[in-house]
Amino acid sequence: MTRRTAPAYVGRVGRLDGETVLITGSTSGIGRQAAITCGAEGAQVAVHGRNVERGEAVVRAITDAGGTAHFFPADLSGEDACTALVDSVAGRFGGLTVLVNNAVAGSGGRSPIGEFDTALWEKILRVNLTSPAWLCRAAIPHMLAAGHGSIVNVSSRQAERASPGLAPYAASKGGLNELTRSIAVDYGRRNIRCNALSVGYVENPRRDAGMTPERRAELEGMHLTRLGRAEDIAWAIVYLASRESE
Repeated sequence: MTRRTAPAYVGRVGRLDGETVLITGSTSGIGRQAAITCGAEGAQVAVHGRNVERGEAVVRAITDAGGTAHFFPADLSGEDACTALVDSVAGRFGGLTVLVNNAVAGSGGRSPIGEFDTALWEKILRVNLTSPAWLCRAAIPHMLAAGHGSIVNVSSRQAERASPGLAPYAASKGGLNELTRSIAVDYGRRNIRCNALSVGYVENPRRDAGMTPERRAELEGMHLTRLGRAEDIAWAIVYLASRESE
């Protein structure tokens, strides 16, 4: 299969001018690229994660390019921490209009549902489903005060087509999709949008560093043209975060 390159970035057009965007899990991967891209499009960006060094590096990437960003460390496994994170972002930037629930707990390995570990199940459900619900609950009043808002939940194809041994992860993403629909129904008439991105395989330099040619060929064979890249998801997030998607 011929590998194709992604289209080049053509320059800032200010699609997110006036917006304040909180992206959870934005110190690496999809979240990092989304933060940088949102910053380039004019948003005030709240970078979130638990690694201070990586978080500050993302902030520098945004501010060195002329954008506005600040790093907010937080552990999203607790209800109070989720609320405090949103309030801290709104307090620093004077509000919050966009929430991107990107932070994720992985599968932790594969095992069929008849053998799953309860502690792992609860961790995955808490980070991938319950924490986004807490963050949405805290963010929506700020969006209502602003008169508009957008919530983007980064989901997975596992929600519709589960792979063997990933029941906790698939269940969490299926629940996230239903949470998305419920928020859209509850708040659409109040000018708050809520959408989910069903993400397939996205290349990750750290995870895929040791990928064999055979594994790459297998993955590429599952796609029409090429493997997904963080930039692809970042641009979809920009569109859904912007007023263009109203």
